[in-house]
Parts: sequence; structure tokens; C-alpha cells
Amino acid sequence: MESQQFLIQVHASAVVVWQTMFDDTTYRQWTSVFNPGSNFEGNWLPGSEIRFLGSNPDGTHGGLTGMFGVITENRPYEFVLIEYQGQIVNDVDDTTSREARQLIGARESYSLNEVDGVTTVTVDVDTADTYAELFGELWPQGLAKLKELAEDRSNRQQRR
Repeated sequence: MESQQFLIQVHASAVVVWQTMFDDTTYRQWTSVFNPGSNFEGNWLPGSEIRFLGSNPDGTHGGLTGMFGVITENRPYEFVLIEYQGQIVNDVDDTTSREARQLIGARESYSLNEVDGVTTVTVDVDTADTYAELFGELWPQGLAKLKELAEDRSNRQQRR
């Protein structure tokens, strides 16, 4: 397991960035870089199970693929921590395969720190060694999309 960290500065308040990150519609947009059908089921409240889903990348079985975990901490507009418990393969929870066992216990956190209307978003994620290079490319793309969406939302709100 490899720990990775990604940062981006967003010219928007932490409230706007938070709303953009976790609102269902915009979540689907910024995470589409990971999987075009990316979405989540569940909620972001502490102790809640959450499922991160997308279409099967090779198109077989018409099933969903993804991961599931528990929100272990949530401080609105500041911090969210997820601990993963397994993967989803073709709509079936998997906790026993080699890939699933590598994921169990992995953590992913989102930290937001606002100073003078600019929010620094920091993502810390445990990644299986085999995916570290891929996620090293995808996370910056996802965060760039998040930045674009949040700054657009902030600009629209300021014009009102």
C-alpha cells in the first residue's frame, strides 16, 4: 500500500468547495475522470456506509464496479475520512479476493483549509501499489475538474 497526497488551491470558500465535492450532481462530474459513470450511494455522515460506484470498465456483465467503506469522520467544510471495507465487482460485494484484501483498511481523506477566500484541498489516499501510478495521474485531473466546478459555482453566487 502506498500513501499519496494531492493538493489544489481553489478560489472559492470552503463551503462552496465542500458543496461541489459532495453534491451528487457535481460529484459525478469531477469524479468522472476515474470512471465516466462515477457516483455514490449513501451519505457522508460519520458511521455511515458509502458505496462508490461506476460502470464496469470493460463493459462486461453490465454490472457496477467500485468500492465500499465507512465514513469514520466528518467535520463539515473541513475534513472527511473514509475507511474502505471492500470492493464491488459486477454488483457483488467482495471482501475475500486478493484485490479486495489489499483495499480493506485503506483510508482516504479530504481536508479543506480556507484562507482569504482561497481553499486548499488536500487529498490523502492509501493506494494499492499496482494502482499508484494510475491514481498519480487521475487525482490531479479530478481535482482540476473540482476546481473548475467550484470556481464556476462561486462566480455564479457572487453575481446574484
